[in-house]
This record gives sequence, structure tokens and C-alpha cells, in this order.
Amino acid sequence: MTKEPARILVVGGGYVGMYTALRLQRRLKHELRRAREGGGGVQVTVLAPDPYMTYQPFLPEAAAGSISPRHVVVPLRRVLPHCRIVIGEAKSVDHARRTATVETLATEHAGTGPVEVPYDELVLAPGSVSRALPVPGLADHGIGFKTVEEAIGLRNHVLEQLDIASSTRDPAVRDAALTFVFVGGGYAGVEALAELEDMARYACRYYHNIRPRDMKWILVEATGRILPEVGEAMGRYAVRELRGRNVDVRLETRLDSCENRVARLSDGSRHPCRTLVWTAGVKPHPLLERTDLPRDGRGRLRCTATLRVEGTEHAWSAGDAAAVPDLAAKPSPGRGSGEGPPPECAPNAQHAVRQARLLADNLVASLRGREPARYEHAYTGSVASLGLHKGVAHVYGRRLKGYPAWFLHRVYHLSRVPTVNRKARILAEWTLAGLFKREIVSLGSLEHPRAEFELAAGTGRHPEGP
Repeated sequence: MTKEPARILVVGGGYVGMYTALRLQRRLKHELRRAREGGGGVQVTVLAPDPYMTYQPFLPEAAAGSISPRHVVVPLRRVLPHCRIVIGEAKSVDHARRTATVETLATEHAGTGPVEVPYDELVLAPGSVSRALPVPGLADHGIGFKTVEEAIGLRNHVLEQLDIASSTRDPAVRDAALTFVFVGGGYAGVEALAELEDMARYACRYYHNIRPRDMKWILVEATGRILPEVGEAMGRYAVRELRGRNVDVRLETRLDSCENRVARLSDGSRHPCRTLVWTAGVKPHPLLERTDLPRDGRGRLRCTATLRVEGTEHAWSAGDAAAVPDLAAKPSPGRGSGEGPPPECAPNAQHAVRQARLLADNLVASLRGREPARYEHAYTGSVASLGLHKGVAHVYGRRLKGYPAWFLHRVYHLSRVPTVNRKARILAEWTLAGLFKREIVSLGSLEHPRAEFELAAGTGRHPEGP
């Protein structure tokens, strides 16, 4: 009889999902070959909603047009040729039965409903989703900034607003079109605003009746600082840098409402605007609520330092979906030795990538009857871009700002983006961008590719015909 292969199911195609599968592919090369030949071994299945992994730190540059959108995503089928890639979404996980209920593209289009996928080992890494608060009007008018589709849509939207402002004679419409409100002072919000403001300021030179001073860029942050990851001093510098570019940075301020396209802030001000970008945090993926695995008070999976789900065999997790103890962190002030729970790893890409590699190593060790290792990594620091040739960094205790920080930001992320192919393409684009002018073309019609044909088919003639 042919021995059945051990089935590893990786749920999620982000940092943790892709890097875990990539490591498993390398460590289990012979076992994967045996499974393909029908002689037992191991089969790795990656379940992801998209056929690519998005390298999110490059989303702001993609939105600003510095990088092609194709080059901030990594095709899963290309980097994981020895894994089985299934495009779909896990609806629930019954770990007691070792099954995941999955809806794929095929079942969705056929209308047959979800199917059950059995597994022996589970890596649950669906990541996180935007945390949208119950702000009136936010669901109707807010724009997220977490996917490549949102980044490119926002670029098209900003350029479209310049077109609207340039062509209207209504001062109210013009002012609203030239007002851009970003909520959230973390990496996503600050870098997106800085890159898009840079792009829009450059684009103004091609509009005969719009000047950079006509635009109003507003950054709203509920706490008293922005970019907490780079330290307090660099956060203050970032505020000064943005305000020097006429960006209205409002600290300790919340968005109370954005109904009727009017942003009402907690400081009493109101700003009619046609652009409101929401980057105020994330929350664990809703899938975690539909599992029988233990979760903490914030909805994340409770994990041990070996990246195994606490109190559960054959289940692993890391990244945004997991609460992993940070063994390298200093104890919190006032906490005695051994008192209270240890601090947890921050949900960032630096931890996610390193956790994914150790997770794969520990899973392999478990399959081979060896003891898993514990995750312990000292946080090396953070870098952030504030637009072209501007940035802040706090790395290994050293602070950098301006051009050196911006250069370090590019070097660091270029070294981290997967595949030599992507590295070469991005480096080539940066080189060409330094030699030629920015592209300021809005391709918003790409978001509705059938609109023109539908109009033509409905009227029986081309929309531009007689």
C-alpha cells in the first residue's frame, strides 16, 4: 500500500505564510519529492486569498509611482513551486477534527459551497485586517491602505482630485478636492501621506491653476506622538519635517465623524474633503473567531515561545495573528522578576519574518521527533520614509534623519524583499526614476474595466460616437 503523505496546511499568504512555506520547501525537499512520487513524505498546501504576497513597506512608494505595483507583490506559484497553492479563503477551522472549511474560487463560482480540507499540521497565519471604528460616515467615505489595490486606487484618486480642482469653478468643490485627511500616525499613515504629498506637490507644476500651497494635508493622531517605533526624538523630528511642508499635524485628536464628506475632529474643527484615508490600526483576522483554538483578550492566538499554539498539538502560528512572548524584551517598569506575563512581540514585519523561519524549523523538528527552539530576537530598530530623500531611523540605538535615513530605508527594504528578480526590478526602477521625471498619470478607469463596453453595449453605439 502507498503511504499517505503528512499534510501541512498553511493558512495565509502574507509574511508568515509565504516565508514559512518557503522555509519548509527548502528543509523538506526530499520529503516533498517523495510525496509527489506517491511514496509518503510531506505535502505542503498554502491557502491564500490572493496568488501573491504583498510587501507592504513598499506600498507608499507604489502609491507615489516610484515603484510599479507589479514589483511590490511576489507570485506565490513562482517562489513556492513545490507547494500546492490554493486560492481561496478559510471560513472556519475545527482543529479537534483536523479540518478547515474552505471556499475556493472554483466552489464560489460553481455555487457548490465550501469544502472541508483535512490536515495533519496547521500553520494559521491569516494576518490582520483594518480596525475600523464606528465613526459615522467612515464606512461610506473612508479609504484603507493595506493592499496594493488600495494603494493604486488612492494614487488614482489623489490625481483625480487635482483634475477636479483644476476644472471646477465652484470654490467649495475645489477646496474639498484639495483637502486630504489621513487618520493614524503610524507607519502606514505617515509614509502614505508623505509620499503622496510629495507626488501631488510635484504634479502641481503641470496644472496652470493649482499651486502646492492650495492643497491642505491633515494628519490626525489620537496620541501625543507619531511613529512611536522610531523613538520620541525622531517622532518629534518627523512632526517638524511634515509641518515644514505645510502638513497640518494634529496630535491628541480623533476623527468624530466624516458624514457628507466633512471630517469633524475632536478639537471642534471641520474640514470638507473628498479624501479620507484610514490607517488607525489593525485587528486580528476574523477567521480566528471561527476556530476552536485558544485566544487572548485581544483576539489573537495564544502561543508559546516555540510558536506552537498554547496547549495544542499540531497547531502553529506567528505574526499579527499570534500573541508570542518576547523573551528579548526588557521587563516592564514595576514588574518584579517572574511576576506577571512576559511582554509580547510587536506585530511588525521584522518579527513576522524571523518567526516564520523559526516556525518552519520547529515544525520540521517536530516531524522528526526533535525538540523545538524558542523564539528570541532583540528588536534592531525601525526606519521610515517621509517622501523622496527624506526619512527617519532609529537602528541599533543610533538616530538618523533626512537623506541618510531615507537611503537606509531603501537599502533595508531592498534587502528584505523576496527573490533576486524583485530586488533587481525595484533597483532598476529607482535608478530610472532618478534619471527621468515622475509619472503623474491617473488610471482610475482600470478599476472599472468594463464600464465603457457596458455603456456602448447598452446604447448600441460607442459612447464617443455621433
